Amino acid sequence: MRAQPTYLMIDPANYDVHYQINPWMKPEAWTADPSGNHARALAAWAALRMAIEDSGGQVHVAPGASGLPDMVFPANAAIVLGRRALAARFFHPERMGEEPHYLAALETLVDQGVLDEVVQIDGCFQEGAGDCIWDTSRGLFWVGSGPRSSPESAAVVAAHFGQQVVHLPLASERFYHLDTCFCPLSGGEILYYPPALTAEAEGRLRDLVPAHLLIEATAEDAAAFCVNAVSLDRTVIMASPSLTLRARLAERGYRVVGVDLAPFMLSGGAAFCMTLRLDLAAAMAARARAPARALAEPVA
Repeated sequence: MRAQPTYLMIDPANYDVHYQINPWMKPEAWTADPSGNHARALAAWAALRMAIEDSGGQVHVAPGASGLPDMVFPANAAIVLGRRALAARFFHPERMGEEPHYLAALETLVDQGVLDEVVQIDGCFQEGAGDCIWDTSRGLFWVGSGPRSSPESAAVVAAHFGQQVVHLPLASERFYHLDTCFCPLSGGEILYYPPALTAEAEGRLRDLVPAHLLIEATAEDAAAFCVNAVSLDRTVIMASPSLTLRARLAERGYRVVGVDLAPFMLSGGAAFCMTLRLDLAAAMAARARAPARALAEPVA
């Protein structure tokens, strides 16, 4: 029996926007109406949780921490595969304080029997599933680097999980994590925003994925954080999509659920950022401890 899609979310009580570490962050917009924005954030978080649960997912909720507003984005907490979690190390000082709190949340999931192992990555910056996305259809990790995660993190991930890794360097601070511009779907398609990738990354992607499986997002889709989506079987949950994007995905058999996540977009995040998938498993469990490589140097 296939495992129920299971996610970690972080209680949004401590969420606000009071610093800027990416081009999307708007602390001035938050402080213009802090109580109203807080209320809207609580409602948006609850709506995303409901959308996941109504689509067949299970959500575990962990507490946030005062003064660490971006903890509400647990995609950055860790990479999880086969019940093993590789916890993140953050690039910006503003987020480094999240590390022990995320480790505690992951250890609680071990105690609850959700995960088997938690270790923290060492020797490089690596910001969790935000820059390391498991592609179930192909049995590999797509790994972003540049603005936040170090290029050498690709080789570390490959060695730790024993899985194939494809390195996709990012082209812009605007798309600071891979999950802001790249979303593998359950049918093998990849929804992505090409200008966010370097020419080198675009070439690697096209070498591995046939053109008919590549769905190019528009600049409007990317700016609306629609690519930062939760792919849950044949359902795709995303920040409020355009009618055109809904139709494009519906033509391929996907049910699109739009959620108004505007309060979190003030910090540069949306649906994928706000969740961490916990139940992903490699197709062949035996590979989990086997030697692996990032796809050719310098694809690591």
